[in-house]
Amino acid sequence: MHNENQPLIFEMSKAGRVGYSLPELDVPEVDVASILPQPLIRQVDVELPEVAELDIMRHYTALSRRNHGVDSGFYPLGSCTMKYNPKINEAVARFPGFARVHPLQDESTVQGALEVAYDLQEHLAEITGMPAVTLQPAAGAHGEWTALMMIRAFHEANGDTERTKVLVPDSAHGTNPASATVAGFDTVTVKSNDNGLVDLEDLRSKVGSDTAALMLTNPNTLGLFEEDILEMAEIVHGVGGKLYYDGANLNAVMSKARPGDMGFDAVHLNLHKTFTGPHGGGGPGSGPVGVTEELAAFMPKPIIAKKEDRYVLDYDVPQSIGRVKPYYGNFGIYLRAYTYIRTMGPDGLKAVTEYAVLNANYMMRRLEPYFDLPYTQHCKHEFVLSGRRQKKLGVRTLDMAKRLLDFGYHPPTIYFPLNVEEGMMIEPTETESKETLDAFIEAMIQIAKEVEENPKIVQEAPHTTVIGRLDETKAARKPVLRYTKEA
Repeated sequence: MHNENQPLIFEMSKAGRVGYSLPELDVPEVDVASILPQPLIRQVDVELPEVAELDIMRHYTALSRRNHGVDSGFYPLGSCTMKYNPKINEAVARFPGFARVHPLQDESTVQGALEVAYDLQEHLAEITGMPAVTLQPAAGAHGEWTALMMIRAFHEANGDTERTKVLVPDSAHGTNPASATVAGFDTVTVKSNDNGLVDLEDLRSKVGSDTAALMLTNPNTLGLFEEDILEMAEIVHGVGGKLYYDGANLNAVMSKARPGDMGFDAVHLNLHKTFTGPHGGGGPGSGPVGVTEELAAFMPKPIIAKKEDRYVLDYDVPQSIGRVKPYYGNFGIYLRAYTYIRTMGPDGLKAVTEYAVLNANYMMRRLEPYFDLPYTQHCKHEFVLSGRRQKKLGVRTLDMAKRLLDFGYHPPTIYFPLNVEEGMMIEPTETESKETLDAFIEAMIQIAKEVEENPKIVQEAPHTTVIGRLDETKAARKPVLRYTKEA
């Protein structure tokens, strides 16, 4: 289904039209069949649209106006929310001396780039309270896996090969059990108590000699700070396990509390969340990992180090788990995060945390009378509402999310965490003004009133978008991989 006024790029195609101009070939042509195996050679030309340059530009510009993005409107998506992307970050990332660096250059020619990366490591080490940091992982989940591989290598180096289980609270990020599984561990779920925090008795009953680590998201996915973290650390360390910190929500505690001071052995950070790297369309990301001194020996190589007055790529790491990312990670995201940290300074980073928490609590209390609030204590950076009240009137959380599109808002995360019925996870972030928060709150209140007075308008939403309500299950299970007029 598509808008007849906005044809698909394939429908605009006219044979013979081109949207590019290339110089004449100045190198000898190569017979592809002479260098590639026959099965890899395309037998039929790829079906690409033939469209003039101006039409291409207008087509994609028109499509971009229909997208939701951080620069175009409020984006309350909970958990790993994208923040604003300061334009100074983009300018620095495009400095020729950075943008034109080649990963195969000799390290003597990229001392400036290595200095930035090294300095970023030092800043992140201070922010997290961890002695050593690797920048290599390319995303948050990649950082989770990297940290678990270091923990696994540590246990194996000590002959402790029976530690096969990773404990994951039911309030953790959904990537945690997946990362543990990919790292070769079995996962064990730890229940939450009535306050939405880790149930200490359940944790005690599940730790043992086979415990490799506890993965903890703090604040958790409910937006709640784990008050008993020091006791949890004692429980896990008491049986020889390690404590892993999912730092995707660091903007809730940054410059106020440090994972290293809480007793964690490893922590990953989402530079593309807390430190403003752009993250649209699934990337690029960056998930640095900080570790204790005893885990540092297992960090991915090469390590970016400083020796005397030079910065080097140190491959002399005998116990390293090996390289986890081609070359040296997503350098462009390093530059953006580094620029942000240096621009904000210690006081600015502390203010980030204060505004993230203030905004979330303000919005939560304003919306509390209109929706169910499963956990009533103060939240940190995000909070979770429940649409149970609306469900009794025949309106689902999905319906309300679709109705928000009519107000011009990207919907919050819905149906997650799984332990909240008809959940809506909302994160206003530290970057939004009170006026923006109030406008979103009023939209939510109006929708709650519509559910009571005219539920049909919500059940049939959205009404103002180019495309109406899609069959999302069909879209996920039977994606259209090739354009045909019938599709």
